Amino acid sequence: MPLPRANWKGHLKIGELNCAVALFSAALASERIAFHILNRKTGNRIRREFIDPATGKPVDRDDQVKGYEVSPDDYVVLEPDEVASVVPDSDKTLAIKSFIPCDQVDTVYFDKPYYLAPANAMADDAFAVLRDGMATGKVVALARAILFRRVRTLLIRPEGTGLIAHTLKFDYEIRPAKEAFDDIPELKIKGEMLDLAKHIITTKKGHFDPATFEDRYEAAVADLVRAKMEGRPAKRRRAPAEAKVVDLMEALRASAGAKAPARRATAAGGRATAAKPKATSKPKTTAKPKTTAKPNTKMPRSRVKKAG
Repeated sequence: MPLPRANWKGHLKIGELNCAVALFSAALASERIAFHILNRKTGNRIRREFIDPATGKPVDRDDQVKGYEVSPDDYVVLEPDEVASVVPDSDKTLAIKSFIPCDQVDTVYFDKPYYLAPANAMADDAFAVLRDGMATGKVVALARAILFRRVRTLLIRPEGTGLIAHTLKFDYEIRPAKEAFDDIPELKIKGEMLDLAKHIITTKKGHFDPATFEDRYEAAVADLVRAKMEGRPAKRRRAPAEAKVVDLMEALRASAGAKAPARRATAAGGRATAAKPKATSKPKTTAKPKTTAKPNTKMPRSRVKKAG
């Protein structure tokens, strides 16, 4: 099987140790179903053009230039050679800056995954030393490189005989969690609710297996394309069942397989409450015999509750 084409080649370096490496994309976005825009009447694929809104005429590629908007409809024009003169030149070096514990980087910073491998047989020994050293120390490396004309920080970790590199997002690209979580009330769940939640989590424990992930959108679209090619009706999705409004405790008990106490409904709009146990009928009494014997003081069996 031929080797995939490398996205980048350079040297992985720490101190005086360096080795030639190749970076390969780990994610294959090209495998996804893609659509083109067609003319409904002719079936021809439509060509995209950039139109000047003032003149209404298309603009040739040579006349297109980048511009940074400083105020509404006011731009600073940036020529291609001007941009190229200020952005850093790649020195083809993936320079390791530090080693940190494996779990110290929040996954919210992860961007794109890559495979990192020796670029040639001469780099095998140095590559193995670095890989095994990280695996033994249970650390990952933070490295910096100019990738695709941008300075990027990468997290590098050992994986099998190779290394996996994740480009990391910059701090300014990540929204503070406080913006999303600030309005969530601080509730402390205790008692049966927490016990049921723990039980559900315990019974649902598993292992990470991406082979079990199902891309239902891709599968549905592929089936639709096949059906139209074969001239048969496509299988339509089933309408989702209406969600039932249930009490939180009821839902937890049902999920945990626990039995809930019987409930009775109140008037419209009211909340359901636990049904009170029906009172048992009193045993029929008979006329006391005309004797001097003491009456039986034992309770009827129907009243006796089993312990526990």
